[in-house]
Amino acid sequence: TPMNNDTGMDNWAPNPSHKVPPPPEYPPEEGRFLRGNDLSPVAVCVILKWPEDKIPPDIEKLVRMGVESGAALAGTLQTENIGVEKMICNLAANPNIRWLVICGPESPGHSTGQALQALWTNGIGEDSRIIGAVGPTPFLYNIPGEAIARVRQQIRLVDLLNEGDPALIREAVWSCY
Repeated sequence: TPMNNDTGMDNWAPNPSHKVPPPPEYPPEEGRFLRGNDLSPVAVCVILKWPEDKIPPDIEKLVRMGVESGAALAGTLQTENIGVEKMICNLAANPNIRWLVICGPESPGHSTGQALQALWTNGIGEDSRIIGAVGPTPFLYNIPGEAIARVRQQIRLVDLLNEGDPALIREAVWSCY
């Protein structure tokens, strides 16, 4: 049977009026992201299908646009396992984030965007596999199921997978306020 699949829609608030500064060690995981307004209700995840030394300027522009538009965090995500785990840790560490905008081109090897869609829709199984993910290794072994459940309850996806227009990303961030 699936684990941690209660999305808690009844208790969810899109932008709570009471803001809480994240803890001093926030964000706890390193990664390829920019930190913006800690009190923001939105984060931006740009799917990355290129090696670090070949990231196109357009992808870097999407990350910058996220933070410049008011996101708490904006960064790239390359893998459907460890990358997702690190992102979940950073999202869980900021109780103000209620929205996650995913954008950029899908990664044909990892299917990272599809893994995020599946995670938010289906959760994880008892084997820690993202239910319904099609990537080669969508296992979240290194993060407690409770953290995954909390993030799925706290945060809603704004699914702009395969979109790369900076103006659209800006509008998505603004619409989360």
